[in-house]
Amino acid sequence: MNTKTLSLIIIFVALTTALNIAGPKIPAPYAPFLYYQIWEIPIVAVFLTVGPKAGVSVAALNTLILLAVFPGSLPTGPFYNLIAELAMLIGIFAAYKIATLKCPTEKIGSFLKQHKLGLSISATALGVTTRVIITTVTNYFLIAQPSPIGFGSFFSFAGLGGQQAVLAFLPFSALFNATIALYTIPIGLIIAIAINSNFKQLT
Repeated sequence: MNTKTLSLIIIFVALTTALNIAGPKIPAPYAPFLYYQIWEIPIVAVFLTVGPKAGVSVAALNTLILLAVFPGSLPTGPFYNLIAELAMLIGIFAAYKIATLKCPTEKIGSFLKQHKLGLSISATALGVTTRVIITTVTNYFLIAQPSPIGFGSFFSFAGLGGQQAVLAFLPFSALFNATIALYTIPIGLIIAIAINSNFKQLT
């Protein structure tokens, strides 16, 4: 790992954590307890610029820091965030892997230099899809569990059983995760293209 790569990872860990803790939070109009934030954008950018291992490392380090200093209303909440991030990165990675099957000698950095619109669209679409599917399954099985695993007491209201309440919540969760990915991936890609044009041979 060269100095430029290590420097970028350190910068992105600090930026991701700072944006997570102190960055803007916009409540979703359809579910005010869910917040739109921008802290996942640096994770996508470093994932595309430096490589998948670096992106996953930044996401994991951010989770550990949050667990230690700012876990939120649920002690295991940062793990839900991590699952959502990794699910999205899987879709992005799949899009680029499919592209490399057509061009085996190409690397992600080469595709970033070419600024291919079709690849950007497919990366966004797959990132949205994998994030929605994986977070929906995760929420279905875990979110109604008692604390600290889930919000069991919150999902037992209005005479509904916990799992029935979760089923009613899942469409809002899916919409929330889809819309986050819809702006996070393109902006992260734009940042990655800008970084890639200024820092050569990062990987």
